Amino acid sequence: MIVTESDLREQWRGGARQLPEYPPGTRFTESAMDFLKANGLEVRCQAGEPAPPGPGSPGPEPAWNRPGAFPVVRSETPPVCCECGQPVESKPDHMTQLDALYLAPKTTPRLKFRGQVDSLHALVMLAAACARRCGKTGAAARLDPLAAFCREILSAEYHGRPVGKLELAGKNADELREISHRPESVPGMRHIVPGPDDHEVLHWLNVVRTRVREVECTALEAMVPRDLAVALNRLSSAVYVLELWFRAGRLD
Repeated sequence: MIVTESDLREQWRGGARQLPEYPPGTRFTESAMDFLKANGLEVRCQAGEPAPPGPGSPGPEPAWNRPGAFPVVRSETPPVCCECGQPVESKPDHMTQLDALYLAPKTTPRLKFRGQVDSLHALVMLAAACARRCGKTGAAARLDPLAAFCREILSAEYHGRPVGKLELAGKNADELREISHRPESVPGMRHIVPGPDDHEVLHWLNVVRTRVREVECTALEAMVPRDLAVALNRLSSAVYVLELWFRAGRLD
């Protein structure tokens, strides 16, 4: 659940200084967080306790953490074939939009990479759906922004712009990488290898992690901009951190 500033204004109703209780894992947009601070409002979960710090806490959302939208933006003029340089009035079945201006064969390495990120996005959403079905709402709430980050990678690649900075549960990309490399730096955590007695959700998280690593290799082979490959590397770290948090009981 994502709460916006307009949602808060409606729920607060101009001065009651009491908001409804929110489901665990609820997230707030940046403007919503500013509204909370400006009015001295406290967020409480449905259990009646203040929202705890750590993996389940609400916080300002990065700009990329928003609902998905169709990514293709076309120019007013017909796109140009990137091989022959001629305008293409009717798109052939073997070609697709490389960006707003060009069409390219679907076998182009960059388009193969895009397709794999698209599949990764679907897998992350499937893992989140499984977590919700199993009652692991904390895990689902942390997977949702990772799905949004997959969409951010797709958008950045398509539009030829820098990818946004990965953030998860108040941790930036470098912090997530450090935890993934040295989990013992966090009390009660250590490196794990999922086993037969682990919960299904942990196995889904592990599948997502392995898939991210595969897509990172495809990014390097396709020679996409370096920041996209780095973003996938940090995404892999983030998913492994979710595995650690889940095993430690911090995402239930």
